[in-house]
Amino acid sequence: MMLIFLAPNAYCKNDEKTKSSLAVIERLIGKRANEFELEIVENKGATNSDWFEVETTTNKVKIKATSNTAICYAAYNFLKDIGAVLVSWEGNRVVLPKSWPKYSKKQSTPFKYREYLNACTFGYTTPWWDWKRWEQEIDWMAFHGINLPTALEGQEAAWQLLWKEYGLTDTQLQAHFAGPAFLPWQRMGNINSLEGPLPQEWINKKEDIQKKILQRMRDLGMHPVVPAFSGYVPKAFAEKHPESKIKELKSWSGGGFESTYLLDPKDPLFKEIGKRFIAIYVKLYGQSDFYLADSFNEITPPVSEEHKYDELSDYGKAIYEAINEASPGSTWVMQGWLFGDNKEFWTKEATKAFLSKVPNDKTMIQDYANDRYKVWENQEAFYGKQWTYGYVHNYGGSNPVYGDLNFYKNELTSLLKNSNKGNIVGYGAMPEGLNNNSVVYEFIYNLPWNQGKESVNDWLHQYLTARYGKKTPASVFQAWQLLVESVYNVKYWETRWWKEKAGAYLFFKGPTATITDFKGNPGDKEKLKHALDILKKEAKNFDKNSLYNYDLIDFSRHYNSLCLDDLLIECVSAYKSKNIEKGDELFKKIEKLALDTDTMISGQPYNTLNYWLKSAWNYGSSETESKLYLKNAKALITVWGGEGHLNDYASKSWKGMYKEFYWPRWKMFLEAQRDSAINNKPFDELKVKESIKKWELKWCESTEMF
Repeated sequence: MMLIFLAPNAYCKNDEKTKSSLAVIERLIGKRANEFELEIVENKGATNSDWFEVETTTNKVKIKATSNTAICYAAYNFLKDIGAVLVSWEGNRVVLPKSWPKYSKKQSTPFKYREYLNACTFGYTTPWWDWKRWEQEIDWMAFHGINLPTALEGQEAAWQLLWKEYGLTDTQLQAHFAGPAFLPWQRMGNINSLEGPLPQEWINKKEDIQKKILQRMRDLGMHPVVPAFSGYVPKAFAEKHPESKIKELKSWSGGGFESTYLLDPKDPLFKEIGKRFIAIYVKLYGQSDFYLADSFNEITPPVSEEHKYDELSDYGKAIYEAINEASPGSTWVMQGWLFGDNKEFWTKEATKAFLSKVPNDKTMIQDYANDRYKVWENQEAFYGKQWTYGYVHNYGGSNPVYGDLNFYKNELTSLLKNSNKGNIVGYGAMPEGLNNNSVVYEFIYNLPWNQGKESVNDWLHQYLTARYGKKTPASVFQAWQLLVESVYNVKYWETRWWKEKAGAYLFFKGPTATITDFKGNPGDKEKLKHALDILKKEAKNFDKNSLYNYDLIDFSRHYNSLCLDDLLIECVSAYKSKNIEKGDELFKKIEKLALDTDTMISGQPYNTLNYWLKSAWNYGSSETESKLYLKNAKALITVWGGEGHLNDYASKSWKGMYKEFYWPRWKMFLEAQRDSAINNKPFDELKVKESIKKWELKWCESTEMF
């Protein structure tokens, strides 16, 4: 619900420097933005970190800050503090007072950069985004103080020009580029050509969108992190250059994918290609000061045992020099994920060697998985290099309800006190998927400014007032305290991987009889139930389309999914022990709960299978394109690449998924199990799984929109 009271003849003298932040505020609150008097003050501090001051008079909100992004954060922080506004992926609540209350606040952050977006987000969330949706997201970033966003759209236009200069044909490039939803992993050197070919129309569309994205980010004083060359070349390039040192790598993630090809850093082509790519990129998109290059994302470096450290340092040196020579003064950014993911290879000695030949102040490691791996502690804060601290939180855009507010707060306060934190310059979240658990991101992006000095309880009061309104009953706050103890006390959703099977809940995983060994999901289901009972009782006081109702559905679908897991374990167990009557009773309960949950989620319009599939279909400019995008959209959230253990990695708690995908699979499995129990025959699980696999592939290939 958006209710805006407009003030007459409001005016302030904002200048050219602040017009981008004023526009962000205006898109949120309309003409009342004219009551904001904005000023950018040159930052002369030693750390170059941002600060802001907000002061109100009766009809003016005066904001001084060090950048347009800091102004946007200050304005949003003020509007939240007075309970007038909440901005979230699922919608905004805007109810402004007729006149501004007395208010004064000053804040600064020790973090020069606040980072955002994982390389994988560009597959799991943004493939079908148009400029309107990107504009909304950049506004969200500005309001949350983000100034180091990952910006990877549109790069295929540059790669296409580059590889054509080296003699590759359109046909060869079509065989190289992956389909739209799978591009992040092709860019990181994990796969080639999966679910392609990539239409030229897609490349052109994304080029246009990236130009707008970068322009808007730069106008707001953000520092977009754009792509650089990390050594991966198309197969056709490798075949064309037999004299070059190019290594064919082992298939990624347990096999099933085509090999990728990595150029040796000592080959003169490495630096030549790296520099040429940046020159082409700059011509298309303008100058950047941060370039992302990851040579070994979930891939063991192809180095010899006897010269391991020298060869690793050659890779680091070649990547950095290509960036620095093409764009002097720029910073090489790399994800720190690999160091936690492959601890066996990335010992201190190996990491030190890799980083040894690059300057400390021109390298930045984004150590963003601190909810799983303590990389910076194990790697001595990256040996003097710049680094940023953060969390992944979300994997694959899968959306169970979880996060750990007390953990984030305590981690930040101890980090700031730690004398061994080295050259830390940034903080933030790098989720693989968006549109879930808004409260987590709201909390995380307040932390670099309040520095953990505010208690979770105090922050929660403020958040709920901004999200639901000033008349929010005390009982709702009590329910949220239970939620903090039951679902928002989980820093990592462990059961998304269980016995090498991906999927947020058991119900979302490919069916297996071994689920009787499952030890349970994280969190406290009983406390969640207690919180839900309170929230349901208070629902009558809130509009059906309010953020309150959205949250009620969120917690309900999560609770129902936990219950489905428990019922599934019981049902499989009952049929295993040939207790047909009990199995049948549980079967009916599972079916009813799954279908009821599916219906309930229709109150979250963006959490629907149909919305995702329609977005993909509508992105196409022809039926051929639309069919390709639709198949990409279906495959990514279900079978992924069809091989290995990534199936269901991006599983969704969406309307349509319970009814049209998860339940049909389990129904086939349970019916086969029941049949074997009745006929006293051994249960042929492999045969059932094969028939489910065929059904999944058929599901992905159909044009059904559900």
